[in-house]
This record gives sequence, structure tokens and C-alpha cells, in this order.
Amino acid sequence: MKKQGVLLCNLGTPDEPTPKAVRRYLAEFLHDYRVVSLTRWVWCLILHGIILRIRPARVAKLYKSIWTREGSPLLAITQRQRKKLQIMMNDRFVEQEYGKHIPVEIAMAYGNPSIPKALKALKNQGCERIIVLPLYPQYSSASTASIFDRVAKAMKQEFFVPEFTFVGDYHDHPLYIKALADSIQRHWNEHGKADKLLFSYHGVPERFSKGGDPYEQQCHKTTELVIKELGLEEGDYLTSFQSRFGKEEWIKPYTDATLETWGKEGVESVQVVCPAFSADCLETLEEIAEENKEVFIENGGKHYQYIPALNDDDAHVEMMLTLIEQRLLK
Repeated sequence: MKKQGVLLCNLGTPDEPTPKAVRRYLAEFLHDYRVVSLTRWVWCLILHGIILRIRPARVAKLYKSIWTREGSPLLAITQRQRKKLQIMMNDRFVEQEYGKHIPVEIAMAYGNPSIPKALKALKNQGCERIIVLPLYPQYSSASTASIFDRVAKAMKQEFFVPEFTFVGDYHDHPLYIKALADSIQRHWNEHGKADKLLFSYHGVPERFSKGGDPYEQQCHKTTELVIKELGLEEGDYLTSFQSRFGKEEWIKPYTDATLETWGKEGVESVQVVCPAFSADCLETLEEIAEENKEVFIENGGKHYQYIPALNDDDAHVEMMLTLIEQRLLK
């Protein structure tokens, strides 16, 4: 039996909340054609001539505001997810069923730990078959496909390429939906229910959807399944999209514009959940929990709460375990 291993992947983070580290991270991230598909020479002039001269200092301040003693929240949470998943796997899977110990490594599409380094670690442990689980519930070319590209690139110069099984998405997986719904219900039990529940997903340009990217459709499907689980009615909730970049049109409605409108219309309380994020990060802890709160309050809203990502919640990690077990060979 071929030894199997697991690679958990997420987007990435700077090594430190400093302009130098952020510049290095953004250069790698924004050079990816999956993320920005403009003509290379045009985009390189913009990226190196403008963006990487101005943006790192501002973004570094934002990262510093969420940095913890463990470092980057995204990396620290992913490490906890890996540790808990490894323990669950060790307890669940016995040698007679799936072979020897199944190691779990983590990697980031951009920054550290890198995908090549994590794959090397799995190969050094004798893995001949690797299950790649991008921690993006909804598939997008800008995220999930980028992981695929980087795994393939890492193997390009290798003499031996392991077998790979790639998890494309889990936007409608029953355990994912239940974990989301339960996390929202727990928040309600502790803090009460707001006038509106906003499902805020990371945005992508409109041309992605027009080109066949299923991300927008899958986001709406996730919302649909969660509100069914919670028993919400139309008017109690809305799906929106955050984190726009550049001047082109992105999928709508926009999260910040929605919150501004709700505040002006007299909506007093809002709770925001971000189902596209498997771990809290800059986009949830700063953009949603802080920046967008200000937008809502400044426009007349009174009460605003961010419902944390699933992070290393037991039900979330159990869902990961199920996704992996469905793909393991006996």
C-alpha cells in the first residue's frame, strides 16, 4: 500500500508586520496571473512602480493591529488546525485500514511555509500519494486553482511525482454547512440575534463569473443552505462581497456599500459572518470587524458584531477529516 499524506493549504501571510515583509509577500501574491491577469509588462510597471512603493507601509500597519504573540492569526490558526487534524487522524485511522501513519503538513500559496517546502516534507516521510486540501470552501480561479498551479510547479523538476488527489471545494458539504449554522446559532445564544445577518464573501472581478468561474454561484449556494438550516426568512439576511482591488467591476452587492445603506435606512443591528474564510485573517479581523463596523456605525447603525470564522472548532476539523477520509485509499 502506498503511504499517504495530507497537505492543508491556505492563502498566506507576511512573515512579520513590517513594510519589508509585506512588500515581499505582496510581490509574490500580486505577481500571480490567477490573481491579476493583466498583460504582464503593463502590470509589472504598475506593481513595481506604484503599488509596491506605496501599499506595504499602509498594509503593514493593518497587520500590526491584528498581530498576536503567536504571530500572524492566519498562520497560527492553520497550525492549530493541522495539529488537531493530526490528532484526530491518529485516533481515527488504524494501520490495518489505511496503512502507516498519515502525516499532515500545512502550506501557504504565498509566503511561508511554502508549498514546495511542505511537499518536500511529505516526500521525505515517504508519501507516495498526497491529498491536497485547499482551505477555500468555494472554488475560485484566484484561490483554489492557484494552489493547483503551485503544486504542479513544485513538482516540475522532480524525477518522482507522487499521486495527487485535489479537493476542489466543499461549499455545500453537509458538515461544513452544519458547522457554519451551529457557529451562528451559538453566537445568537450568547449575544442575541441582530436585525440583519450579512454573509460577506471575498469578492472577485465580474469577469470571473462571466468566464465560467463557479465562485459566485457557490457562495450563494452556501448562504442558501445555511439559512435553510437556521430557518431564516427572506429579508433577515443578505449575501455580499468584500475586499475589492483595482478599478474594474467586482461581483455585487459590495459589503461596505450594503452596510452604509442599511445604516442610513435605519437598520439598528447587524451581525456579519464570512463563510469563505476558513481561518480569521486580515480581511476578517481588520476589514470586517473594524473598518466595516465604522462604516455601519457612522451611517446610523447602532450595534455591529463579527461572528468569528470556524477556525479550529472541533466540528470544522471533523469536516476536514471527513473530506480526507473520503479520498483515502485502503
